[in-house]
Amino acid sequence: MRKFLCSTAMMTVAVLTAVPALAQENSAQQGTSDDDYGIGAIVVTAQKRSENIQDVPIAISAVSEQYLESRGVDSIDKLGTIAPNVKIERAPSSKTISQISIRGSVTINPAITWEPAVGLYLDGVYIAKAQGSIFDIADLERVEVLRGPQGTLYGRNALAGAVNLVTKKPSGEAGGMAEITYGSFNEWKLRGVIDLPQMGIFSAKVSGQYRKRDGLIDLVPDPYDTPGSSLPVRNRTDSIKSGSFMVQLRAELSDDITADYTYDYSRNKQTPPFSQLLRVNRNGDPRDIFDPNSPGYAFGGAFFPLNLYTDPNRVGTASIDGDVYEHSRSYGHALTLTANLGSAEVKSITAYRDLAWSDGLDLDGSPLAVAYTQRITDYHAFSQELQVTGEALSDKLKYVVGAFYFSEKAETNNPQTYFGGGLDLTSNYGSHTKAYALYAQLDYNLTDALKLTLGGRYTHEKKDISRFLRVNLDAANGIFTPTVVADLPYGTFPDAKYNNFSPAATLSYEVTPDVNVYARFARGFKSGGFNGETNVFFDPAAPAGCPAGATELCRPYRPEKVDSYELGAKTQLLGNALVFNVAAFRDEHKDMQLAIFTAEGAAASIVRNAGAARIQGLEFELVARPVSGVTINGSLAFLDSKYKSFIDGGVDVADNRAFPHAPKTTAALGVDWRVIEGGWGKLNLYGDLSYVSKYYTFPYALSTDIASDQNAHNTQSPGRTIVNLRATVSEVMLGGVEASISAFVRNLTKEDSPNNFIDFGPGFGGMTLGYFPEPRTFGVTAGVKF
Repeated sequence: MRKFLCSTAMMTVAVLTAVPALAQENSAQQGTSDDDYGIGAIVVTAQKRSENIQDVPIAISAVSEQYLESRGVDSIDKLGTIAPNVKIERAPSSKTISQISIRGSVTINPAITWEPAVGLYLDGVYIAKAQGSIFDIADLERVEVLRGPQGTLYGRNALAGAVNLVTKKPSGEAGGMAEITYGSFNEWKLRGVIDLPQMGIFSAKVSGQYRKRDGLIDLVPDPYDTPGSSLPVRNRTDSIKSGSFMVQLRAELSDDITADYTYDYSRNKQTPPFSQLLRVNRNGDPRDIFDPNSPGYAFGGAFFPLNLYTDPNRVGTASIDGDVYEHSRSYGHALTLTANLGSAEVKSITAYRDLAWSDGLDLDGSPLAVAYTQRITDYHAFSQELQVTGEALSDKLKYVVGAFYFSEKAETNNPQTYFGGGLDLTSNYGSHTKAYALYAQLDYNLTDALKLTLGGRYTHEKKDISRFLRVNLDAANGIFTPTVVADLPYGTFPDAKYNNFSPAATLSYEVTPDVNVYARFARGFKSGGFNGETNVFFDPAAPAGCPAGATELCRPYRPEKVDSYELGAKTQLLGNALVFNVAAFRDEHKDMQLAIFTAEGAAASIVRNAGAARIQGLEFELVARPVSGVTINGSLAFLDSKYKSFIDGGVDVADNRAFPHAPKTTAALGVDWRVIEGGWGKLNLYGDLSYVSKYYTFPYALSTDIASDQNAHNTQSPGRTIVNLRATVSEVMLGGVEASISAFVRNLTKEDSPNNFIDFGPGFGGMTLGYFPEPRTFGVTAGVKF
């Protein structure tokens, strides 16, 4: 640990030394003022009250509306560079499923019955599932990213942190904006906002956007004319067609009571990323790629020469036979009532969310009918939260107390077809969840400079599960033998019930008005549950009394817990010309939940409480204005992840397992340069660089005795460096409106290494699929504000 801390600190000093020196020189020459150098003044609500981000004694990053607009950020998959040790990917084969990793904690599989490791919130409303969590928002005010467990104020499934999306509220003044974007691959995007004038006690705002883009991959007939191959159903894949809108109403019921109602709607009807076949195993037969024990040999000796279609490099054309699609429709209602009672504020947040989501995936990357799956999901959730925030004891004590209720129902129909239709599965699973929580946090000023924060949250939840699996097996000559393997409705198993208390304690000290330091302990809690996707129905490790033939589902996995220890410093230096923050942490994970992709007879994953882990790291952030008109944003993070135990088949294999989605180094650098400004308007240049070192994507073995077994190195991303540039001419007055025009390029250096994978393992011939970042694209955006 000492060597790790020393080496990373030396690297950071070398990187950052030049900026403060330049800022100090400029300050001495010109003098500083809050108008010129006032940075780090973003107000956040991470602790359920409005505070300057530099006064919040936790590791938090936030970006404002201006930053989001200057980068064209309108959904969470574009937020992966705004905070250190935060990595946001799209899940393999999907454009609307997020895979958020913070400080090495992540949920790999997005099945609707499993829980993410990061809490996602839209205006205080919990977005509980990864499916459908990538959606467009046309008018964001800011984004807050909280790193580390947030068990007290955010609760279950904020094990790694939380992401708050905060929209702009109706202003009561007439105004709005409209913009149009055209880019590579015939991409069109329309975005607009209308803010209506106040009418009596009511204010209203409508915002929305529509986006359409041709597919990145051209689909062509089989170039090898392999017997049994089929023509593509579509012309392209990896296309975009999405639309969203939000209606916001505010009613000022009295001087002290406000009601905010929001309805948001998002719809996608597009095609998924191409599942590119990177590699397969060979068994010695030049006609076939499957191992001798593969299910492929069970179907009349069928041969599938997938080796013809492998390519480790990104392709622009492909041949597939499956009808690929990705459809998502989500909407939500939210009503927030806020009452100002003088020394206290009472808030009620009532919300309902509904998701209908489906996809069809060709998971062999070829025109051969080897693997085609669908997921058809229906989901809805209701939540109610009550909060009271206030001050007491002559403002020495600040408090937050609250209660939370959450209920959800989730169902997925997962039909799967393999080996030319020789194996057909009807696979359905679902779950119901109810959760209750009480929480409180107290901030007490021991002295003018020293503050103690104590918090805790008690959670009770229960879950049940349903599972249906029917196998249609074509043994020979087209004769199907249907076999119901499992028909297990709700109530077959006892409910899984969990109780948890997550405490937190922070001691913060104001060294000077511009320097704050803190020490923090916090516990995080990620919900346990059932392996809804499982195909294993005979598990000798299940407890006694389980129904015959269903033992795997009678052994739910336990919640994952983390104890986090963090030291941090937040500084504003050189007359507010430089903000420099640092955090060091050590997380101790217990009952760590790890998803293992089995593909035993079908595409499925199971979650196991594999063991314990230690994750530690350092995080640095800065915002600097070295000269007038130039702002530099930077972050640098280091991560050291290690299993303390990893039990697989009763054996501790901690030294031979990879840590998924935990790159050792991440960094980001952004520059905003106001080149010139005059009565005609102004010209700004924006440049952003993000770096992610290599990382594994599955907790597989680092070394294997059998070459065809799943090996973590086969699904290791080499990392990436992405450069985005943008030039904007803005504040140009045309006929009473303010006009702007921007030109941009994304992925300037054409980064084309895979960032995600699926490895089917030896049971399916070692098929390994790769997913790539989007190629270099160009575009132009024109807009007006009124």
